[in-house]
Amino acid sequence: MATTLKPVNAVVVGFGWAGAILAKELTEAGLQVVALERGPYQDTYPDGAYPNTLDELTYNSRGKLFQDLSRSTVTVRHGIDDTALPYRQLSAFLPGNGVGGAGLHWSGVHFRIMPEELRLRSHYEERYGKGFIPEGMTIQDYGVSYEELEPHFDFAEKVFGTSGTAYKVKGQVVGDGNPFAPDRSDGFPLPALKDVHSAHLFRKAAEEVGMHPYAMPAANASGPWTNPYGVQMGPCNFCGFCSGYACYMYSKASPNLNILPALKQSELFELRVNSNVLRVNLDSDGKRATGVTYVDAQGREIVQPADLVIVSAFQFHNVHLMLLSGIGKPYDPRTGEGVVGKNFAYQNMATIKAFFDRDVHTNPFIGTGGGGVAVDDFNSDNFDHGPLGFVGGSPFWVNQAGSKPIRGLSLPPGSPTWGSGWKQAARDAYTHTLSMDAHGSNMSYRDNYLDLDPTYKDAYGQPLLRMTFDWKENEYKMTRYVTEQMRKIAGAMNPKAIAVHVKNFGDRFDTRAYQTTHLLGGAIMGSDPKTSAVNRYLQSWDVHNVFVIGASAFPQGTGYNPTGLVAALAYWSAKAIREQYLKNPGPLVQA
Repeated sequence: MATTLKPVNAVVVGFGWAGAILAKELTEAGLQVVALERGPYQDTYPDGAYPNTLDELTYNSRGKLFQDLSRSTVTVRHGIDDTALPYRQLSAFLPGNGVGGAGLHWSGVHFRIMPEELRLRSHYEERYGKGFIPEGMTIQDYGVSYEELEPHFDFAEKVFGTSGTAYKVKGQVVGDGNPFAPDRSDGFPLPALKDVHSAHLFRKAAEEVGMHPYAMPAANASGPWTNPYGVQMGPCNFCGFCSGYACYMYSKASPNLNILPALKQSELFELRVNSNVLRVNLDSDGKRATGVTYVDAQGREIVQPADLVIVSAFQFHNVHLMLLSGIGKPYDPRTGEGVVGKNFAYQNMATIKAFFDRDVHTNPFIGTGGGGVAVDDFNSDNFDHGPLGFVGGSPFWVNQAGSKPIRGLSLPPGSPTWGSGWKQAARDAYTHTLSMDAHGSNMSYRDNYLDLDPTYKDAYGQPLLRMTFDWKENEYKMTRYVTEQMRKIAGAMNPKAIAVHVKNFGDRFDTRAYQTTHLLGGAIMGSDPKTSAVNRYLQSWDVHNVFVIGASAFPQGTGYNPTGLVAALAYWSAKAIREQYLKNPGPLVQA
């Protein structure tokens, strides 16, 4: 028998970036907010305390801050006629677990989005014609413009303490930032981080081949910063322990550091950890949420009534909870009907490693999560796709985040794989190696989607989420083309050897190889309830008091990391709730 608690104004499911932002905004609006986090309490202290946090074995190899796959995971298959099997070992992607979610262990790369990518289908059809988009590709517009989101990008950067160099502010060129970037209402809160030597070499080589390098925007503080919530940050010391770790310097933005201390000051906010939400509860006609049911740390089933439900967990957890709760029509790839689970997308990554003689010292153990130098010449639609026959693109960058003792060894092609020869190659290469990446976009397709697995269940007896996904012809073409452009930069550095890691035509999606944790879609936003699960304010079309916040709203992938857009959309949605929904609860967009 479930225990029913006293009703609250709002319940927030998942306490990562999206959940923290919504909780802060709603408490400021005077609402009593309960946040439910499935994992344990964790914070900069003690989880980021020096020197214990500098432990690669505990944090990255054994995944202390990552999802516990023994309790809940996803099943994976390539096609709709295949049998899916559970993802049992963290490798291809690394969802977070506990307070802060992936926002605690992320690197800190903090981009906005190119305006044309918010209206991707319309943009490509206008520039290249409707026939340019391949059959089966289901990309679509977001339903919101860059101009509408720009104030929220700006505020999020101030909350995060983002370091960077602006190019254009209020229509005026103000610095040597990214010349392809859209206009801004203000500069970055902090100056860009300093270039490590690898980034310096990349910048020089990119200029030599005619590209336009710029300092990457990083949510790693380049100096002291106090954010709009009164929270203080300290300058990054380039220790190299960002991705997969809590920051002991209070330098890397996280929900734990940048928002939670302010939330704790409010009597209207309560955070409950080890609280696994099973479903959003609906009224008898399924049109309104009455709260959520969750299992607490003692294994008790608890009902938390609420007037407003914010679903703000990791991308595929959002989709999973909607399917388990019966919110929205599940997507069917055979008919193309339904919306929940539709347009699952990922990111398409390629890497080039350059190896130098001993007189070039790259010192890869020095690093910062979001810092580096990038070029955008072949990202988004910054180049002519017409004769190339593919959609999408990629930024290139040297983002030296710190090579660790266990996983930090890269050897030139032809090196011995064991014994004294391997040891000598490792000694020769370690401090003389540079790595550059192309974080390519991934488009959405009719047969890449999410649904409930018919066979496997989680620790609570509920069906696991099933992921049906594989690479497509468009992505092979895109990644191979942009990697060849990136190779020009590598060649201009005059290394003694180059190793290129890029997908070949026909390569299948492989869960054993890391491919970023930038999973997207499944509860996508849009202007039509027939093709989207949530409206332009991230409000469910079917249940008006449910808002679904996160990368699950992206209709397709981009070349950029998703966190900047997740934060801006969270503030955009919160503004609509505060200024419109609370005054007149109901659909904010008429279907």
